[in-house]
Order: sequence, then C-alpha cells, then structure tokens
Amino acid sequence: MPILQLEGPQLAKTDTPNAYIIAPDPKAPRLTRSVEGVDHDGNPTNIAVVEERPLTIFLNGQEIVTAMTIGDYPDYLAVGFLRNQGMLKDDETIKGVDYDEDLETVVVRTDGETTYEEKLKKKTRTSGCAVGTVFGDMMEGLEDTTLPDLRVKTSDLYALASTINRTPSLYLEAGAIHGTVLCQGDRPLVYMEDVGRHNAVDKIAGWMLSEGVSPDDKLLYTTGRLTSEMVIKTALMGIPALASRSGFTAWGVEIAREVGLTLIGRMRGRRFVCLAGEERLVRDADPSSIPDEDKKHRRKSADA
Repeated sequence: MPILQLEGPQLAKTDTPNAYIIAPDPKAPRLTRSVEGVDHDGNPTNIAVVEERPLTIFLNGQEIVTAMTIGDYPDYLAVGFLRNQGMLKDDETIKGVDYDEDLETVVVRTDGETTYEEKLKKKTRTSGCAVGTVFGDMMEGLEDTTLPDLRVKTSDLYALASTINRTPSLYLEAGAIHGTVLCQGDRPLVYMEDVGRHNAVDKIAGWMLSEGVSPDDKLLYTTGRLTSEMVIKTALMGIPALASRSGFTAWGVEIAREVGLTLIGRMRGRRFVCLAGEERLVRDADPSSIPDEDKKHRRKSADA
C-alpha cells in the first residue's frame, strides 16, 4: 500500500504499458514563467524560464533543510531526501506527509523520534548545479551495501537514450534543468526534473519508497555529471546501474567500483564509456547500426 498519494497537476500519469508511469509536463504553468528580454541583435524577445522555489523539509518536529526546487511533488522530494540521508530507517513507519503550499513546507511524520542535531551540524555542500547539501556522514551505510548483479544490455542503453532524448520535457522547453529517469530494461518508467540533479534523484527515491518498488532490476539515467553524490544516492537506493550523457568525477568512479555499481557516461548516439562494471555489460547491439542523434532532439550534456 503506497504511503503517499500521487497528487498535483505538474506531472502527467499514465498506465499505458509502453509509456511512462510519470512523465514531465513542460507546459505546466507553475514550472516556468515568460520573461521579456532582448536578443543579440537588440530585438525584444520573450522566453520561458524555470521557476525556483524554496521548500523547507521537516521530519516530525525538527527542521532538516531548505531546498531550492521547481516545486513539483514536494512529498516525494521530502521522503526521498530523508531516505537518502539515512534519516528514515527501515524499521520506521511513515504516518503521513503534510505539504503547505503557502508556507512552502513539507512535514514527514513517522512513528520514531527525531534526534539529528549533531548530524545537522555536519553539512557538505555538493557539486550540484543548484548547490546541493548533504550531511558530513554521507558515506555511512555504503560499507554494508551489496548491489544486485544486474546485466545491462547495450541494446537497452541505446533504446533508453533514444526515447528519453525525444521525450517532451522542461529541459527542452526552458533549459536550466536536470532530468533523472528510473528505467527497467529498455523502458523508462519515471522521469523527474529539477534545478539540481540531486533533487530529481530524491524525487525518484521518494516515489519508489512510497510505491514499494524494488530497485533490483532498475537503471537510473541522468542528464547530470556522475559525481560522488550521484553514485552514493544511487547505491543507497539499491539501484545497480547508473548512466548519463555527461562525464565522471574520479571519486564517483572510485565509489562505484567499490560498491559494484555499473557506471556508464558520455552516452551520445552510438558512443558511451563504461568506467565501472564493464563485466556486467551485455554487448548485444552493433554500435555501427545505431544512428547518430538527430540534431532536432539532441540535448546538451548538462555538465554545468
């Protein structure tokens, strides 16, 4: 039984077998705003820019963090953030999640006690494009992590990249955004976007926890860099493979190799680089048979 309800007009939900379960709705009015400006020739122009809102997350009565977010699915973001920070334990029961749009707060209520004063003192600012925040003991729990031995087909990688790059999204509408997609085989399931890649991952973590979805046969696809934070979050979620259009950081690669995470980056057209878990790749597609990306649908790598 889900602990959260799928609410809000910002994202479209579908039960069509070959479609996303959750997909972006780039035309949602709350997510972008039209702003007037001038172009390089001095001519007036109007463009869509991404909205950015603060969201303060409480665990029971304790204020944990204020995140900058586009504002969709605050309940999933809050639950996923707390889970990925180790603040929601496996033996805890979530009693409710209360979101107040006017106060821009979300309160996650559990049957446990909240005593994270010392943890909150140890914060680490991450390399996320929206300046993410994690806590200083972010490596805690990794030593006991054992990821499933998932075989990743290269044919699935090519199919996923083709589908995701052609999906209408807030990125293609306004830019300045990151996307993260939960995938199974060659099918993308849940596509979340936010100003920080860490927020998009946390939304997916919150959805998985709320819906009781197993991570064992899943792959996470992101438009952002494969940093230590992205690798840690993916591993703590129990997802055995992580892929991106962007590049790697050395620490991200080291952690992926230590925990047995398959790490694939620089996925563009027929090209990709695997820096961890190459032995789990099933090369069942001939790269020469894969067409180059159509310029019409080509995304930038979002390295920034």
